[in-house]
Amino acid sequence: MAVGTAAALLAWRERPEPGAVPLVVMLVGQCWWSIFLVFDLQASTLEAKVFWANLRWIGVVAIPIGWMLFSLEYTGRDRYVRPRYVALLSLVPALTVWFALTDSPLLYTDSRLVRESGTLFLARTPGPWFWVIAAYTYLLGLLGSLPLLELIWNDSLPFRGQSAALLVGIAAPWVSNVLFLVGAIPLPGLDPTPVAFMISGVAYLGALTRFQLFGTSPSPTPRARRLLFERMPDGAVVTDSHDSVVDINGTAAAILGTARRPALGRPLREIVPDDSLVPTDGSVPRRRPFRSRHDDRLYDVTATHITDIRDRTIGHIITFHDISEHVRQQQRHEVLNRVFRHNIRTETNVISSYAELLADVERRGAADEITDSAARIEELAAKAREIIDLFERGRESTDAVPLESLLDEAVVTVREEYPDARIERERGPDDVYVDSVLESVFANLLENGVEHNTGSNPVVRISAETDDEWVRVRIADDGPGIDDYERSVLERGTETPLEHGSGLGLWLAKWGAEIAGGSVRFAANEPTGSIVTVSVPVLTPSGESRDESAAPAR
Repeated sequence: MAVGTAAALLAWRERPEPGAVPLVVMLVGQCWWSIFLVFDLQASTLEAKVFWANLRWIGVVAIPIGWMLFSLEYTGRDRYVRPRYVALLSLVPALTVWFALTDSPLLYTDSRLVRESGTLFLARTPGPWFWVIAAYTYLLGLLGSLPLLELIWNDSLPFRGQSAALLVGIAAPWVSNVLFLVGAIPLPGLDPTPVAFMISGVAYLGALTRFQLFGTSPSPTPRARRLLFERMPDGAVVTDSHDSVVDINGTAAAILGTARRPALGRPLREIVPDDSLVPTDGSVPRRRPFRSRHDDRLYDVTATHITDIRDRTIGHIITFHDISEHVRQQQRHEVLNRVFRHNIRTETNVISSYAELLADVERRGAADEITDSAARIEELAAKAREIIDLFERGRESTDAVPLESLLDEAVVTVREEYPDARIERERGPDDVYVDSVLESVFANLLENGVEHNTGSNPVVRISAETDDEWVRVRIADDGPGIDDYERSVLERGTETPLEHGSGLGLWLAKWGAEIAGGSVRFAANEPTGSIVTVSVPVLTPSGESRDESAAPAR
């Protein structure tokens, strides 16, 4: 009793926490039962023993109610701990207390004194209602244990310890009471259940102190999952194996032009206007776009199987992901790509043609300047097209390719355009894989090192070093180097009207490395030139990063 009282006081101190008050009710009920058992044992007359035994029922019925309410609150199912539910739950216990206090024959048909080893005990014959309250008590005990049993397999060690201690605390008196009811106790008038409360008290104290029962609580978990489902930006519909809607969030309801409550329980075909989105014959519909008639937005619809432990399909989760902005962005890119690919080239050809027509001996230099400017415009347009393609590839899944093959292709491409350039390479390991999006990054850096070199024989050196998770490719040239202001613009990541880069090549390298999950660093070479270091995560051949924290950002 002292241990149970101490546990009750500790729980009372934590009463703002979910489950604290019901736990106090349960512990007080155990203490009440124990106290009045002592009064019963000390009484010497039948009337006194019956009186104390009848009062004991107040504590007896409080225990299963407290246990059930504690389990619901503590595991986050507090929506059931409402006054109407508590009143309904307490109906049978309240009738039991009334029958006990009125000494009704429905609870006990007979009461008598028996003497065992010189001690008087109260022996009672159960009435029909006794078995009703007994079954009800064990039912609440079982139902209250189920949510805690789920936590036994939880990944969190404190939750497992808490649940195990609580289950031991409730199982000890339950087992002893069952032994008493089946007649396994040699003393017919002595119920040993209060003795088992000592084990319960120790278990509850361990849960409160050792496993921080109210310091680490799983109660937010169900509500958090519900909030995540309800407030997720994507629409989601959950169906059962018969394609009836069992849950739907607000986003999906708005997409489909319905409300949550009217949709529940209805066949999905009555809600989704497009029959091809409904799973048939246990299959999952293919991924496809869907245009809502209610908001005129385009959605990417996918369906996922929900399976049981036997891998049988018991339902589906159908999600609606808004791709309207993505599609509009693609359309804009297509327009820009077409403009850069055709319109600008056409206009620069026209400019060059007019320059040739207007040129004479005295104005040949000016015509050449116009022609060169047109060529630079076309080159800038080509870089812009390459960046657009880079962004489009960045939206796709990661394609891992050997680093050496990317560098070989980049070297071949630049040598074909600049045959006088000297490109020196240090061979690296063949089993290093990187994102294929880096192909244009390396080619542009090599081209930049050669093109802007004013020497007669430009030299570019390539080396690579790697560890288990990252690879660093170093490209050094002996040209004039990159101006400080241009490097500061690249490091800042944006341009201003007064501070901007001279082209798009270095931006392409920076953005491409970032899409691959890495970065680019610029430094000066000695005595002249620049050093560009591209650091990116090493991938496996399947496209996954060896270091999960360095997964490519798409």
